[in-house]
Amino acid sequence: MPRLKSPPAAFLSAAPLLFVLLWSTGFLGTKGAARNADPFAFLTVRFVLAALLMLALTAALRAPWPTRAQAGRAGVTGLLLHAGYLGGVTTAIWLGLPAGITSVLVGVQPLLTGFLSWPVLGERVTRPQWAGLLLGFAGVLLVVGGQGIGSQGSGGPSASLPALLAAAFALLCTTAGTLYQRRVGADMPLLGGTAAQYVVSAAALGAITLARGGGVIHWNAEFILSLTWLVLVLSVGAILLLMRLLRDLPAARVNSLFYLVPPLAVLESWALYGERLSTLSLGGLLLCVTGVALAARQPAAPPPRTA
Repeated sequence: MPRLKSPPAAFLSAAPLLFVLLWSTGFLGTKGAARNADPFAFLTVRFVLAALLMLALTAALRAPWPTRAQAGRAGVTGLLLHAGYLGGVTTAIWLGLPAGITSVLVGVQPLLTGFLSWPVLGERVTRPQWAGLLLGFAGVLLVVGGQGIGSQGSGGPSASLPALLAAAFALLCTTAGTLYQRRVGADMPLLGGTAAQYVVSAAALGAITLARGGGVIHWNAEFILSLTWLVLVLSVGAILLLMRLLRDLPAARVNSLFYLVPPLAVLESWALYGERLSTLSLGGLLLCVTGVALAARQPAAPPPRTA
């Protein structure tokens, strides 16, 4: 297969902003789908379609397929980053947690990952990063406290605590998946490995859907539009764009993009669905963004020693 040409400078300048914009819309698309379908049934359909597209893309581009061992590790990553994370996010929104609030709660994943990178991966955590961890944690408390348990969602007061727990589960899964991928996934073929992740995720959530007696899907215009957007733009387009960014830009710069997602998701949720944050929650959002920005900073390399 011929080597891909390096992207022009204009692409590298615009691609990070495009990625953030696309990634932030995932919470809106998920809300549009969750309003019309059982979360597990919806995600099963999404992952089946995404798997078929990625398998076809891998074959069409003659990209390498993962070995049996690599496919097994990709399956674990898929269960955490796709089935677990998106399962928790979709369930939280289905139970009535606003999409903007959900994006803030799971958006502190870089903070939790940074905190656990020290004992799990042996990576040094700097003082600014510790400060970011503390600010982000305080911001999450303000966001949740500002909204109040039971003050949002159509499910009533009893629905919000399970929704928060589902969001917490999603946060734990994406953090564990990120750490696992960083530990064992360096040699994973990008296209073939991603296809394997979707195949395992579809099988797992399909089994859960069947065990629950199946799930209702209302195939109306809102659901079809949301599903199409999530599969083509998020599961394929945004993922491939992320792969290209990781190839052509420093990893630290790419990771820092994720702290811009919650503010955009909050604004988009307000514009499309009329979701509003209290003043206290807005202050918490600002703390979260600041905290993740600090945690995303990499320590400066020591100056070269002179003779």
